[in-house]
Amino acid sequence: MRFEKWQALGNDYVIVEHDALPFALSPERVRTLCAAHTGVGADGVLQLSRTDEPGFVASLRIFNPEGSEAELSGNGAREAILYLRRAGWTDQQQFSIRTAAGELRPTILSDTTCRVDMGRARDEGTGEIAGFRYQRVNVGNPQCSIRVDSEAELAALALDEVGPPIETDARFPNRTNVSFWTELAPGRIRARIFERGAGETASSGTGACGAALAHVLRGGDAPVTVVLDGGELEVDVGEDLHIDLTGWAEPVYAGELSPELLARLASLP
Repeated sequence: MRFEKWQALGNDYVIVEHDALPFALSPERVRTLCAAHTGVGADGVLQLSRTDEPGFVASLRIFNPEGSEAELSGNGAREAILYLRRAGWTDQQQFSIRTAAGELRPTILSDTTCRVDMGRARDEGTGEIAGFRYQRVNVGNPQCSIRVDSEAELAALALDEVGPPIETDARFPNRTNVSFWTELAPGRIRARIFERGAGETASSGTGACGAALAHVLRGGDAPVTVVLDGGELEVDVGEDLHIDLTGWAEPVYAGELSPELLARLASLP
């Protein structure tokens, strides 16, 4: 079974084509593929399927490393989009793909960069949790965005401790992604991301969108440059909360799963 591994700002995914899969991707199989020492090792799996739906190049399913399925991933989507272009699924500069969060409309800017029309976000209000004030938004998946006062405070946060109880709080019935951010300038913020089902990651496209949207709702300028551990993304937020995400993604390697690993995957439920 052939696969490719891609990364965007350090956020890495295994990409597989549905037609090449000898079995369905169950949670156990996803966890096995993502395992660092006994599998391919990744922050998740992207499954691409061909579709006859007019106007769409492909359907994309996104799996977290613990096996759950995500509605959307900004980094994963860019990896899938640029994979589709490189693999010859389309030669268009602009096209559409289907996700569980709905239609994504990318524009190819270069071999490694694209802008993705993420659609219109939803402002779902503010509140307080675990001693923090938060902005709740939905950018295709749920986001809890928390502003802190300084870079020093942001750097000092132990996300592996503060992230899990927020992710699983009862007010977020489908769990939530959590972004902690601080303003650097009117159109520039620094953020750290705790992803639902993955923990702290070097970057998150939708987490960056959530933090940028929270910044704009507080009066910050758009577009917003979001500085993450893995690099920078640009998030443009319209007056109607329409979001465009621009960033890069690149292949790491292509490979074939060994007969031994395939047999182990096939034996799993």
